[in-house]
Amino acid sequence: MTSDTIQPHPPARSETRILDPGMDLTLRPMRYPVFYDMYRDAIKNTWTVEEVDFSTDLVDLSSRLMPAETHLIHRLVAFFATGDSIVSNNLVLNLYKHINAPEARMYLSRQLYEEALHVQFYLTLLDTYIPDIREREKAFAAIHNIPSIKAKADFCFKWIDSIQELDRIESAEDRRRFLLNLICFACCIEGLFFFAAFAYVYFLRSKGLLNGLASGTNWVFRDESMHMAFAFEVVETVRREEPYLFDEGLIGDIRNMIDEAVECEMQFAVDILGQGVPGMSINDMRSYLEFVADQRLGNLGLAPRYGSKNPFAFMELQDVQELSNFFERRVSAYQVGVSGSVSFDEAF
Repeated sequence: MTSDTIQPHPPARSETRILDPGMDLTLRPMRYPVFYDMYRDAIKNTWTVEEVDFSTDLVDLSSRLMPAETHLIHRLVAFFATGDSIVSNNLVLNLYKHINAPEARMYLSRQLYEEALHVQFYLTLLDTYIPDIREREKAFAAIHNIPSIKAKADFCFKWIDSIQELDRIESAEDRRRFLLNLICFACCIEGLFFFAAFAYVYFLRSKGLLNGLASGTNWVFRDESMHMAFAFEVVETVRREEPYLFDEGLIGDIRNMIDEAVECEMQFAVDILGQGVPGMSINDMRSYLEFVADQRLGNLGLAPRYGSKNPFAFMELQDVQELSNFFERRVSAYQVGVSGSVSFDEAF
């Protein structure tokens, strides 16, 4: 689907749907084998923080970064300090309890581990880059004290709070509220805020700087791409089961949300690039954000909104349009042997 589609009428209820209230525990017969496959693929994509070598980064930080680049990296690590913790909180508080498929919850359990791994990576990053304890404390307080980071955190918390009190999904309106939360975290937070952060990292790598950070980011990037692919598959599953939910109101809300996320991330771009970073302009970052936003709309089966091109040649290496193909060389190095076979249609 490449354009906005509206299905106004609810279908007749026939069998359990993925957003029906309850906690289905039955893995045989398996209703959604695609999520089990995603879980197994995630297990194969295993890495550890201890593999990241920051030794050359310390040389870059002490002698090679320009003042504007130092400001950029300080703002970036301040965002990293709590970014994935926010995603983890939403996963635990709002997503796991409402996605009613045990194979999907298996994937979410793996995602929660990966978010914890990312938190460990960023904690190690901060400990390495900012040895002064007081400065590290300031970085963790950035969501309160730095306006551009606070704006992003407030955007996240608004969508966490949007379904915080929703204990059971009973109505069509409940389902739409849940979808907006899921889409926000997939498209706007993991798919836009973090993709912008990755662009700053890969820009510095293109200049031969902070290769340790870029190495770890490669693996985080792969994980985040799989997280998005999972969320988009949940959305598409809901669309197949309950197409009437995707009405003009929901589609309009999605577009407004993405607009807000782009402007929120632009506030951060003005801050992070405000001291003048040669080779990366604020205007180019807006084009990049709009390009990525159109990619996210496409992931949802919606028409593009901005029509911007990717201005960053160094990001073409990351292939932001094909979420399934990131860093295949690295992933193949972590393939874990699996013996036996899985049958998805047998009963216990």
